[in-house]
Amino acid sequence: MTSIPVAAPDLTGNEERYVVEALRSSWISSTGPFVGRFERAFAEQCGTRAAIGVANGTLALHLALLTMDLRPGDEVLVPSLTYIATANAVRYCGAEPVFVDVDPATWCMDPERLEASITRRTKGIIPVHLYGHPADMDAIGHIAATHGLWVVEDAAEAHFARYKGRPTGSLARIGVFSFYGNKVLTSGEGGAVTLDDPALERRARLLRGQGVDPDRRYFFPITGYNYRLTNLCCALLCAQLERAPQLLARRRAIYERYRAALAGVPGIGFQPQASWAELSPWLFSVTVDAAEFGRSRDELAARLAELGIETRPFFRPLHRLPPFWEESRRRGEVLPVTDRLGATGLNLPTHTQLTDAEIDRVAAAIVEARR
Repeated sequence: MTSIPVAAPDLTGNEERYVVEALRSSWISSTGPFVGRFERAFAEQCGTRAAIGVANGTLALHLALLTMDLRPGDEVLVPSLTYIATANAVRYCGAEPVFVDVDPATWCMDPERLEASITRRTKGIIPVHLYGHPADMDAIGHIAATHGLWVVEDAAEAHFARYKGRPTGSLARIGVFSFYGNKVLTSGEGGAVTLDDPALERRARLLRGQGVDPDRRYFFPITGYNYRLTNLCCALLCAQLERAPQLLARRRAIYERYRAALAGVPGIGFQPQASWAELSPWLFSVTVDAAEFGRSRDELAARLAELGIETRPFFRPLHRLPPFWEESRRRGEVLPVTDRLGATGLNLPTHTQLTDAEIDRVAAAIVEARR
């Protein structure tokens, strides 16, 4: 019986054609027609004035924080239930991530927990649209404005999601995305920064491109970084964007089939969805209540692995990881929702190559596992 991977890229459109076109043109580095084409198309998708391609999503976060002038000794509020890149990027700037619990109704940063963590050193907030669900950006933005803080929107997992009808990437001063191989849109590695402010765009482009003055060749007014995205990657992304409606439709159909097959299974909980949210169908996420299901999350994952079904546990809470736990302990952070989700959450195979028969096989294996 063939194995079922948790994620797989869909490169069945014009990806090969566009990459070959880029190769034959000899534009394989960070200049070439696909770069501008992608940036224009992605900005239009996000409803922003500009999008800036970068080499990966982690660098997109770092570039965003540099653009906002985050400095050593500053603090940034971040959820603990996220991929480590969110907190790492804060540390790259010499600043300190301060962890905030998540809301059980969204699995995203809980706005009601923010103000208690704000200090005189706090400069900004990074809400994460976890597993494709938008954070409550109006509530977060209101608190940020009240305290004079900026907001950088981490939409790495939330391509095409919407918050109250507005697309992710347009909900804060800067948005960031990842195009890693398991994402809804992929170029293998890659990322983007989205924004409206022309001054911030100029600063971000300057920082991204080694700090070179766009009007004076080999003149560098600042220390910059080489965070550019290649024409080859942008060729892939242009092809992916062309098929975005089809990719999303298939992923949404997968979500619906999982929900129908697993509805009512004792101990299996689904990702919540707020009334104002339109999810990005990235990974179908469930929780496993060991008392009701009869097995723990890890026991279920091990059983599925025996059957050739790959799964992925939720991110380990960052405040529990070695790079951050001492500072978190010193601050007295208690994050019960994050801890619970981190211990019980499981992502099931979700990609457009997945067949209905494979979805049914995964669901049947879960149902069988509790007997």
